This record gives sequence, C-alpha cells and structure tokens, in this order.
Amino acid sequence: MGAAPSRLRLGTRASPLARVQAEGVRAALAARHPGLTVELVFVRTTGDRVTGPLAAAGGKGLFVKEIEEALLDGRIDAGVHSMKDVPARLAAGLVIGAVPERADARDVLIGGDGGLAGLPPGARIGTASPRRRAQLLAHRPDLVVVLLRGNVDTRLRKWRAGEVDALLLAAAGLARLGISEPAAQPLPVDEFLPAVGQGALALECRADDGATRALLAAVDQPAAATAVAAERAFLAAVGGDCNSAIAAHATLAGGRLTLRALVTDPDGRRRLEERDTAPAADAEALGRTVATRLLAAGAAALMGR
Repeated sequence: MGAAPSRLRLGTRASPLARVQAEGVRAALAARHPGLTVELVFVRTTGDRVTGPLAAAGGKGLFVKEIEEALLDGRIDAGVHSMKDVPARLAAGLVIGAVPERADARDVLIGGDGGLAGLPPGARIGTASPRRRAQLLAHRPDLVVVLLRGNVDTRLRKWRAGEVDALLLAAAGLARLGISEPAAQPLPVDEFLPAVGQGALALECRADDGATRALLAAVDQPAAATAVAAERAFLAAVGGDCNSAIAAHATLAGGRLTLRALVTDPDGRRRLEERDTAPAADAEALGRTVATRLLAAGAAALMGR
C-alpha cells in the first residue's frame, strides 16, 4: 500500500451554511490525519442559481450535480453535502464515503407561541419544502403556506420584515451557524417527521479512490451512517420526486434500528405512515421493507404516480 495522500481537495457549495459544514469536516479530517492539508474548493451549483421552486428546475439534486461532476472529472477528491439534498441514487462511480456525527434532525418553528397550535388562524408560514407544507396543513389546514427560498439568514430577514408570520427551518442549520433565535421552537419528531437524512452530512467520493475513502472513514460515525442507510434505502425504494411529501427518520438503540416513514398527498389530507424495527446490520433491508408496505397501502397514488 502506498503512502497516504498529503492533500485532499474538498468540494462544497459556497453558501454560509455549506462553508460552515465544510470547515467542520476539514477540521475533523485534519485532527485525525496530522500532516494532511485539506483544501476547500467552492462549486456553484444549479440549485444556487435557481430563485423559484426547485421542482421546476429539476429538483433537489441540483445542489449536488456540479459537485458530483467535479468528483468525476478529478477536480476534487471528496464533496460535502447536506444529506437531505442528496438524491436516493448517486451518479455512477460515486459513493458516500462517510457520514459524520449527525446533528439535531428536528424541524424548528420560528414565530408564534405554543408551537403549531399557538399560531393564529390563517397565519402565513414560509417554507419551500413539500414535506413541510403537507405536514403543516395536516396539523392546521387553515394555515397559508408561502413559498420561501434562500439561505437561513435570508429567510430570517424576511420573517423579521413581516413577509411571513412564521418559518420552518432545520434545527441543524441554525445550530451549525451559531444562530440562537429566541422564537425558535423545535417540533417533536413524533409530531413532525423530518426529511430523509436531515441533520446529517454526506462525504461523497469516487468508488475507486481507496486512498480518499480511507481518509474519510476516520470521520465516519457508525450510528449516524446506519440510521441514514435505512432512511435512504426507504427513499430509493418508495420512489417519488422533489414534489413528493416524503419523510423518514431512523433511531438506533441497543443494536436495533427503528424506522418511521410517512407519505402524504400535497395538502396533507391523506397520509400513510409505517414504523418497524430490525437489527442494525439490516438497515437497508428495513428501509426497503417499510417502503414496500407503504406502496402496498397506496403511497404511489399519494405521490401522484
């Protein structure tokens, strides 16, 4: 076996949150590999250029596509993604080389007292997520969901300016940015199921790049990787697209993995939910099993297929 590489080029988007996430990965890799120089390479993705709904431009994979192209072209050695932005199936020749420790997977409601129940009738809630929209309307059909995109600071600024009465954001993003918003109220996972992979990062690399895979393995967190594997296996098996209201969250305890998954129609009026457990070693099989049950119950029709 040859000597370990002395340099690793880490591709990332240039948004404030993406930079913070990549810096955290760089620090973790440097701590575990003394002498390794980790260079951040900023990649502008199609998703960064889109101002309207992502679905109209091709979906969430647009935050990943150009980074994957840079990997395949050899311009970078690894890419950092928010796991929830990564399509269920990667580009050919690429793998997820590591999943670092997962942050809080919950959604956070900003604005209003007393959680969702405390919002006034007809309150305007800002989000660009079909999953969040459907679950909001399932709890409160009277709410008005306003399409709101942009980075975390942009959304908070629009809320403070009164463009919406409340926001839904990922707890992990606020924490990583060091934002402590007094009006933020985490929503329990049992009531508001997160997106597949929410709170986790994906370190993607070429499947045949053994040296980079060995470097990334040092920052892999097995419990997080196992939970995410079940969630992503569910996503791949159930299908759907960027317009689909799909949620899933897995937890590991005592060597057993529990997966909860949800599929709803766009307005949250009809919903199908499934829950199952399995040994941690069977994470991907658990995801496929839960997807099979939901599809048998009619999930495809709720997703418009």
